[in-house]
Amino acid sequence: MSAHDLKLTRAVRDVANPIAMPHHPLWRIDTQNLARRVVAFQPSGLEVTTLLNRARKDLALTTADVVYQVMSHNPDSFWAFARRSKYSATAAAGEGFLALLMLNEIGMKRLIDGTLDTKNPDLSMLTTQNEAPAGIYLWAVHARGVLAGGIPLVFEKISTPLYSSADLYARAVTDDGRRILEGTGFVGGAAFRGVSAPHLHMYCRVQRGPESAPLYDGYRGSAKSQDLSVTIARNFEDMMRVTSIRSAVYLAEQECPYDEEFDGNDFSATHLIGYVGNEPAGCLRVRYFADFAKIERLAVRKEFRKKRLALQIVRAGIELCRAKGYRRLYSHSQKRLLDFWRGFGFCPLKDGREFVFSDFDYVEIVLDTTPHPKAISIGVDPYVMIRPEGRWHVPGILERSALRPVTRPSVEKARA
Repeated sequence: MSAHDLKLTRAVRDVANPIAMPHHPLWRIDTQNLARRVVAFQPSGLEVTTLLNRARKDLALTTADVVYQVMSHNPDSFWAFARRSKYSATAAAGEGFLALLMLNEIGMKRLIDGTLDTKNPDLSMLTTQNEAPAGIYLWAVHARGVLAGGIPLVFEKISTPLYSSADLYARAVTDDGRRILEGTGFVGGAAFRGVSAPHLHMYCRVQRGPESAPLYDGYRGSAKSQDLSVTIARNFEDMMRVTSIRSAVYLAEQECPYDEEFDGNDFSATHLIGYVGNEPAGCLRVRYFADFAKIERLAVRKEFRKKRLALQIVRAGIELCRAKGYRRLYSHSQKRLLDFWRGFGFCPLKDGREFVFSDFDYVEIVLDTTPHPKAISIGVDPYVMIRPEGRWHVPGILERSALRPVTRPSVEKARA
């Protein structure tokens, strides 16, 4: 919000408090625990003015009018924090805030080369609420003590499919600010489209590059003990893992009858397995129809439910469907879990039914999204089309077979 944004040193004072400043990568932070103490919400215009005026004691900020313009362009650009003990939904009053700039391609290029006017950003360089940003810039943060727990809560709110592929960028102008950023997984020296920016910090939410894998193909047989990763079931042993996880969750915990849980659809679907380290801990099933895909049978073992693995698995499932070119995803949410699915952008189906199966009440939900820019479709390299499911980003065994000469062995034998 000024020439030197994000003066985090003065904004976040209680570094010794682990709730106030959790020194862990954002994706490992237990947001459910934070949510018991802090609330993140979108404030009214009057409340924004109050928050900005209060922050001016600590930060050099732009004018309220500029903030209003950015918020009007994209309401997801400004979030307020409050301690849950002081929060009232009917009269929401913030105690701190986090402001973001949702940058498009031009805006990101200006940020990287240092020519972006962050004090009065040009709206033509920002995306609207319905557009996917090329990158997200932390414009300003004011969150003292326990309120700093609102920062990862906001990042979770902007982890919907529209925002999930946009990396986060920040500028720290003090040593304390740098330590705060690096303690939550930001790294010094940012890059965008091959251009480096040593003056910025960057948090990579999606690994890219020729050696990287998509979210749905992140586990390759070994991982550190707390790493979260997802992969696609490709063999019988993988299906045993899926069966074991669902048996523990649905049969043992939810007392679902065996023939209702294993319903005859498992061999007409793609299964995702989520790992915590090397332990299979969660799963998800995806079935495909003409113009939509259905995400279902999400299960996470009880002992791993504070690891945020469910978020990783669902995001991976959504990305898999986007890679296949789907624009609409459909699911059934237990009524008690509807807010969980809303976090990914799902909403109740218009004129949809509420219904019951296996002793739980459900709601029909849908997510309208956009296909991946490199979605699998007719016209792509034919070798890509015959690679293993979900591993379209690396050459497959049939491409190696193409190095052999054409011999048509069975045809030649028949002729002999």
